[in-house]
This record gives sequence, C-alpha cells and structure tokens, in this order.
Amino acid sequence: MKWLLSLAALIAVVCGALLAFALLVLAPDLPSLDAVTDYKPKIPLRIYTADNALIGEFGEEHRDFVPIKEIPDVLKNALLAIEDSRFYEHGGIDFIGVTRAVLSDVTGGVKQGASTITMQVARNFFLTRERTLSRKLKEVMLSYRIETALSKDQILELYMNQIYLGQRTHGFSSAARTYFGKSLKELSIAEAAMLGGIPQNPARHNPAVNPQRAKQRQILVLKSMRRLGHITDAQFEQASNEQLHINSSLQFESHAAYVAETVRQSIFEQYKEETYTMGIKVYTTINKAEQEAAYESLRRNVMAYDQRHGYRGPEAFIELPGDEDERDDAIDEVLLKHPASDLLFAAVVTEANPKLVKAELATGESIQISGDGLRFANAALQAKANRDLKLRPGAVIRVMQDSKSKARWQISQLPEVDAAYVSLNAQDGSYRSLVGGFDFNRKKFNHVSSAWRQPGSSMKPFIYSAALEKGFFAGSMINDSPLSADTNESLRWDPRNDDDKYDGPISMQTALAQSKNVVSVKILKAIGASYARDYLPRFGFEAAKHPVNLTLALGTGSVTPVQLAAAYAVFANGGYQVSPWLIQKVTDGRGKIMFEAKVPAVAPEEARVIDARNAYIMDSMLREVTRSGTGAAASQRLGRHDLAGKTGTTSDAMDGWFAGYASNIVAVAWMGYDDPKSLGGREFGATLALPIWIDSMRTALAGKPEVIRATPENVVSIDGKWSYAEYQAEGGNGVKALDIEDSLGERLLKLFKP
Repeated sequence: MKWLLSLAALIAVVCGALLAFALLVLAPDLPSLDAVTDYKPKIPLRIYTADNALIGEFGEEHRDFVPIKEIPDVLKNALLAIEDSRFYEHGGIDFIGVTRAVLSDVTGGVKQGASTITMQVARNFFLTRERTLSRKLKEVMLSYRIETALSKDQILELYMNQIYLGQRTHGFSSAARTYFGKSLKELSIAEAAMLGGIPQNPARHNPAVNPQRAKQRQILVLKSMRRLGHITDAQFEQASNEQLHINSSLQFESHAAYVAETVRQSIFEQYKEETYTMGIKVYTTINKAEQEAAYESLRRNVMAYDQRHGYRGPEAFIELPGDEDERDDAIDEVLLKHPASDLLFAAVVTEANPKLVKAELATGESIQISGDGLRFANAALQAKANRDLKLRPGAVIRVMQDSKSKARWQISQLPEVDAAYVSLNAQDGSYRSLVGGFDFNRKKFNHVSSAWRQPGSSMKPFIYSAALEKGFFAGSMINDSPLSADTNESLRWDPRNDDDKYDGPISMQTALAQSKNVVSVKILKAIGASYARDYLPRFGFEAAKHPVNLTLALGTGSVTPVQLAAAYAVFANGGYQVSPWLIQKVTDGRGKIMFEAKVPAVAPEEARVIDARNAYIMDSMLREVTRSGTGAAASQRLGRHDLAGKTGTTSDAMDGWFAGYASNIVAVAWMGYDDPKSLGGREFGATLALPIWIDSMRTALAGKPEVIRATPENVVSIDGKWSYAEYQAEGGNGVKALDIEDSLGERLLKLFKP
C-alpha cells in the first residue's frame, strides 16, 4: 500500500509539474489559431482548356481545397479507420496513447506516437515533427484549443486538405488526381483505402514509389474498415484483389505544355509569387480535342520526316561493367541523362546482332527487338557499320512500342528537326490549339510565337492582295518566263520557278495555285516593292521585318507562325484584322472572376483592313490552291471543297509551311531546324507542313458544314475568275494593270472586258 501511495504521489507531482510547466512556460508562447480558423491553403495556379480539361499546374504544392460535404464517405471512413477510429467520440486527445508516449519520452524508451487527427492538425500547422516532451505538451494544448474553436467536421476538412501525401501532393483531392487521375467522387473502395493508408508515412506508403508497402498498408486499412462495419466481406474481397493503375506524377488531360507556360508567364507578370499560392484558375480558349489532334499530328509527321532521312546512330555509349550491380547502376545513371520524350523511351543495348537486339529501359524492364523493329537501324547492325553508328552493348538508343502491337518494340530516334502548329478562330482571333515544338521538356522555346522565320511562298497571297488594289484580277495574264530573258534591264537577282519549268502566259489565279515564283516577282515589280511592303501591316505583319525589293515576293522577310495565322484570318473572315488572344477567364481561389475577356464574336467594322471584295477574290484563288495546286492533297484527303490555303518553301528548303483555313478556323503548320539548314532537296511545304495541317484539321473540322461564301457587291466573274466590277465596266479603264513586257515586247497583262 505504501508503495502504491508513493507511486501515486510521484505521479501527482509529475503531473502537477507538467501542468505548471505547460501553463506557465508553454502556454504564453502558443501560436494564434488564425492559421486554422482562417484557413488559407496554398493552392497552385491551374490552367484549363475552354472545355475544362486541366492542362497545367504550377506551384510548390499540388493541392485542391474540397469542402468536407463534398468528400465521399468511403474516403473519410478509410482514413478514420486507420488513423483515428474514435475521432467523432473523443475530445481531441487519446489519453492512454498520450500517456504511453509521454512516459516513453521521459524514460528514454522507444519513441512512440498516439496522435489523433486533431493532434496531427496541430502539429502540421504549428509545430515541428521533433520528438520532445515540450513539443508533445504543446501539441496536446493546441489540440484542446482547436477542438474548442472548430467543429469536428471543420477539423477533418482541414486535415484532409492539408496533409502531405507524397509526390508533392497535399490533400486527398490532389492525391487522387496524381495517383489515379480521378476526382474524389470517382474513387473506388480500393483506391480510397490506398490513399487512406498514406498519411502515416508518405515515403514508405507512396504507391508510385513503394507499391508493395502501399499494398500492405491498403490491406490493413481495408481490414479496419471491415471490422468497423464500413464495408462488407464481399466488398473487402473485391477491393483487396482490385488491380490499381498508379501514375507516378500528376497527369494532365491534354498535351498543352506550351499553352500552359505561355499562360503562366502572363499571370506571373501581374501577380508575381502569389501566382503559385492563391488558387488562381485560368480558362483558355483552347479546344481539348483540337489540341490533342494537333499534338499527335505534329509528333507523328515530324517522326515521319525523321524516318525518311535515315538513322543517325545511338545517342551515347557507355562501358557496361561485368558486375551485375555495377552494370545496373551504370545503366540507371546514363538513362537519367536521357529522359523519355512521351512514348519515345531511352534504353541501353545489352546484346546486339543483325537479327536481335536486347535492351534495358529506365524502369529496369528488359526488352527484345527483332524483325520489322530493327528495319530503321538495320545499317547500324551490320559488321561493316561505322563504330559511331553501330549498335553494340552499351549503346543508348531510342525505342517505341509498335502502334499495332504493344508487345512489340522498334528502334527509333529523337528527331533533330522541329515544328509548330497553331490554329485560331478566324472571326475573333482566339486560339483553338497551339503546339510550340516537338517536346516541351526537351526544348521550351515556343516556335509558334517566338520563331521568326522566312515564310517563303506562303507570303505570295499578300502580294497578290496588294495587286488587286492596283488593277489586277484573278484572270490577269502574266507571262511565266525566266526574268533572265528580259533585255530591258539587267537583274543581279535571277529568280526561278522551283521546278525550273515555265508555262508562258497564265492567269494570276493559276500562278498562285502552282506557286509560280517568276510570276509573283513580275507582279511585285509591277505594283512596286515599296507599295507592297507598306501594304503588309494591314495583315498584322511588321513592315520593318520585310525587304523593300523584289525578293519580298518570295517571302524573304520574317514572320512567326501565329502572325501568319492571324494574317490568313483576314482572308478567311472577309477582310478584318484580328489579334490572337488566349485567356478567356481568370478566377481566384474562391471562384470570383478576376478577369474575363470581352472580345466580340465577330470583328467590328472598324477592324476592316481590306475591301470585302479583295478578301473574296483572294479566297477564291486560295481555294484553287487546294483544289488543283500545291495544296491539292488537303482537299483530296479531307474530302471538302471549302478549304483554302497556301504552301510555302524557302530557299534551299530551310522552312516548310502550310497556312490555310476552312469553316472559320485558320491554321498554320511549320517545320524546320532551329539552326537553319536544308530539309532536303525533295522536301517542300506540301511534304513537310501540309500533312501536319491535314491531320490536325481533320479533327477540327469534323461535323462542321462546308462554308459557302456570299458574293459581295461589285465583283464580276470573267470565265470563272473574279474581278472588281469597275475594272470591267463598259467605257471604263478596263483592267487597271501596269504593263510588264518580256524580251519580245509582248503585253504580258491582257485587258479583259465582258
């Protein structure tokens, strides 16, 4: 009895001392509860398409805030079953667990924890994770204060939105998107149990990093849920055996990295560092389906070009150590330097002969490549192959799975060439899709907005448009003959048609359809280079970036793809200049609108930059390009009659273009090397850029009716070719064209009258 009384007295003294220490020393230094009573979570910047697909997220923490009433019961039950099954019953403290932990700390025993949800909230918001007596007492005191200040639902809401769950994710909503690509309401019992098991140790129970331990923890959660009556035996069995598909990083709903980065820069200019914490949501004008089609088309056609021009050999070589562990380390190290590019994976060759290549991926998976999978790199497998080209053990190569059979692999390579694609709403200038390059993670340079390149023949329509104002019309006849035959003046520059073939007198419309260089130069010569260059700003071009000489006709100035798209929009919309814009709406963390674009659906009359008749005649000629000219593949493959556009190839095929439109969607595709060099003697805009445009526009135009353009007043058709009526009026001046004479002194512009 004396011993028990002595022990009781000792306990009373210790408790009294701890209470005094807590009240006199710790209590005055306890932080304010503002962080939990006025909770302001750090929510990242998120960027969406016009149809609400997430395309970008920027911030140190991946986090959503979801009100407790919107969190499904299955997830709450999973969490509480393993973390704090008596959460709604106790006052915030599990006395038995806390006493055990305190005594262990005092006596120097094994470190223990008995934290309730409330105690974890106190620790996560206000305290460090150090295991000391003073920290534990502060945690207890703060827990009491939190329980007094907030309801149980409010406490659980804080916890489920704040807790760290691995992979830079905070809160269960973000974790559900990161690991499973789902919203909370879409989670299965198995998935909810997997997430519920993470908080105890986010590193050990991270399903992306430690799937086996995460699975073991999930089973414990499911057993607790069954024991507490949250799930039945049948649900337990089904959830235990459910195969979960785990993502290793946050998955976006569309490939739009260049769009997201463009928006991020714009928002950061205004809000600086708060951009990444205040929960801003940006809704762009991008259409998800069109964006995906553009991304896939660009990559597929860049790869097709790259394959046409042969295998360049492995990306690197390493010596493979004889020791298996050392070999694995060497492979891991080199593959870290060669990250995957979407579905193009790096691999290290472990065995190689002309019939079979074995290689190891960064995942540790060993793959075998044979048959057709070796065809692209066949020359590199031959005994006589150059050592720098040869596939041998230690070679770092690129592989991809056969699109028809996921079980088969084939050798490929990262392309050196790059490309861009952009599409706009021709009526208001809003972006519909934007792909700034082959791989954003490899090269963040946005070719759509920042690559100033020579437009080549895609510039010709603007010269022709200027000529319409000087008396030309679609049927004006110009002699397609070499300028070097001109005896009236000496030309230092001797332009030629691409195929070096000349057709004699042809109509202006035919010349544009066939992209006749010499005819374009003669037209420019007639109207004057100064006039033509000063005419270009009507379409949004920068006059200073274009020469005041005859090379202007062949596109020797500089444009960006988006600038060219906006310029072609003038022809597409009937003569109005539009300014490309991307951000439709911006909201804050509470959903309040911070900005909303007020752009009219149709350009106002004051935005008119060319006569409606000029736009109509140019449209008719650009349609001929896709009907019978260099862009005919577009009409053939898309099966439409309202397509209009123009190919473009620069000198020595350093750039390939196609710019065109249909159904109020205007788009531009470009391909070229960042350090300009020839794309190949047999490559043109029609082989390089047009396939990208066709494959992208197939999705963009799906279900859209063909547009029949209304004929404006005061235009007349002469043998199916349009002209301003006054140029053909009886008793008028006829075609107000300037004469250009060839070496025979013939009139090369014929005057047509009804």
